Amino acid sequence: MKPDNHIYIPPKKVGVLMVNLGTPEATNYISMWKYLREFLSDKRIIELPRFFWYPILFFIILVVRPKRSGRLYDKIWNKKLNKSPLKVFTESIALKLGQSFDKKKVIIKYAMNYGFPKINVEMQKMMTEGCEKILIFPMYPQYSATTTASVIDRVYEFLRKTRWQPTVRVVPPYYDDRIYIDALKKHVENEEKKRKEKFDKIICSFHGIPKKYFFKGDPYHCQCAKTVRLLNEKYKKKQKFEMSFQSRFGPQEWLRPYMNEKMDELIKEDKRSLVIMAPGFSVDCLETLEEINMEGKEEFMEKGGKNFFYISCLNDTKPGIDMYKKIIKRELLGWV
Repeated sequence: MKPDNHIYIPPKKVGVLMVNLGTPEATNYISMWKYLREFLSDKRIIELPRFFWYPILFFIILVVRPKRSGRLYDKIWNKKLNKSPLKVFTESIALKLGQSFDKKKVIIKYAMNYGFPKINVEMQKMMTEGCEKILIFPMYPQYSATTTASVIDRVYEFLRKTRWQPTVRVVPPYYDDRIYIDALKKHVENEEKKRKEKFDKIICSFHGIPKKYFFKGDPYHCQCAKTVRLLNEKYKKKQKFEMSFQSRFGPQEWLRPYMNEKMDELIKEDKRSLVIMAPGFSVDCLETLEEINMEGKEEFMEKGGKNFFYISCLNDTKPGIDMYKKIIKRELLGWV
């Protein structure tokens, strides 16, 4: 029998926390400064010694970059909702998934590794609502220390400070998961139907990481390559999908081939049409909508290209939502 002053314990539930990279709250200088400071201060992102990196970050990058990045975000910002596309799509995914599960048993929320809502805040909310078990879903198909590992770091930072810890599972990287590959194939087929054409070749552009991270043991490059290989096997046609990398930062060499190098190859082969997709991104964001579909398109046309088409990310499409539901149901086995 509980004593009269016993704390309230809500009915037991299971939580699913969808975690994406993050986004600034607005495009103004202060909002961009706060976001970039948090992002670029993460030791998983920049592995340089702090005594060397911080002067560069605070006295050069954070002086110049917030204004420039703000202008880029302005190009893609959802003015009606006053949110970035990344937050709009992530919110929509969490909402649609929440409608697919019994709310009396499963609570689905979302969080950002950088920016808001915070991982620790959303985990605490879940615990307050009765979640003694929480499934963490890093929304990165391919594992990298710069992405998935950083999310897990934040989760365990919260657990380290928590007296009554929930039981936690983490969805493993799903780069070679049949469910993910099938979702990408279905999404491409839907785009082909809309355009009433079959794409002969598709460039898969992944966010790059410094090459030295690969040599330190980061499996990201290999997992990106396997995703592309499995897509080709699905279509039973070699080289329908090819791999490239984007979003270089700083002077060091990053994973290759770079996206602009693939463009040069196409032009040299006198191929003037480019179809490109970004299977490493769960939702459309600055790197896809601005860097690929605006900057990339302009560069390709300047090189002599005639046609450019960007296939959107899975976002909150039916193939995307179906994929998340199947993975979540599988990872919740034994809990629900």
